[in-house]
Parts: sequence; C-alpha cells; structure tokens
Amino acid sequence: MLRLPAIIVLSLALAVAAGCGLRLQGREAVPQAFASVFIDAQDEQSDFVQALSRSLAASGVRLERDAARAEAVVRITRDEVKERVLSVSARNIPREYELVYRVQFSVQKGDAELLAPREATLARDFTFDETILLAKEREQRLLEDALARDLAAIVMRQLAAL
Repeated sequence: MLRLPAIIVLSLALAVAAGCGLRLQGREAVPQAFASVFIDAQDEQSDFVQALSRSLAASGVRLERDAARAEAVVRITRDEVKERVLSVSARNIPREYELVYRVQFSVQKGDAELLAPREATLARDFTFDETILLAKEREQRLLEDALARDLAAIVMRQLAAL
C-alpha cells in the first residue's frame, strides 16, 4: 500500500524536473553545423585549445586539419594566461597571486559569421610560499589547466546554443 503513493510522488517529482528544463551535467550537444570543425589558433598546443579539442571530440565533432574540409571554423584570436601579485609580505615577497585566463573566439561557417568575436575570462587566486617552491609551481600549473578546461566548457555551451 505504501508503494503506490511513493511511486506517484516520484513520478510527479520527475515530471516537474523534466518540465523545468533540468538536464544532467555531461557533454554538451553541438548543432549539426558542427559535424566537422577546424580550430584556427596561433598556439595549437595551449591548454585551452587542447581542452576545447577534447570537448569537441567527446561531443562527436570531427576535428579537421584543413579549414577547407571543415563545415565550421572556430577562430581563437586570444589565448593568454596572466599572473598578477595580489599581496606581499613585510619583506616585500609576493604572498598571493591571481591567475587570469582569457580567451577570445568566434565561429564562422563559410562566409557567414555564426558567433561574433567574444571573450571569456576566468580568474583564480593562489598563495605563494618560497619554502615549498616546487609544490606551488605545480599548483599554479594545475590551476591553469583547470581554468582552461572551465573555459572550454563555457565555449562548448555557447556552441551548443547556436
């Protein structure tokens, strides 16, 4: 007897969740215009370009090495990581940094511009300690990788919205 009300409540909860547009986190669907893509970037080995390439491939998009064979071109015009000192110690030694990862991109299909140039920026703070220099350098590298993956996810959501 208790099963029937539980099933009804569960069914109603699922219907409400589906009706409000709730989706499980996962791969972004890419429009059919992106069956094949060429990524035009100055540095093809940057963390962001590599993360974007992996995300596109995971979504079923074929990555082309030649722009003429691709249906769409994702143009990366800016891909930079900057470091800024936020605070220093009494001995004038940096104690806290801010990493800022900035990318600018656009999307073209043939002569049509599907996505005008736009910029995405993410920033993270991290502390610095010269007594554990190697560990802090590794932490900075991991933060740069994480920022690149997060920016690739932002770009993928914008591509999926086309």
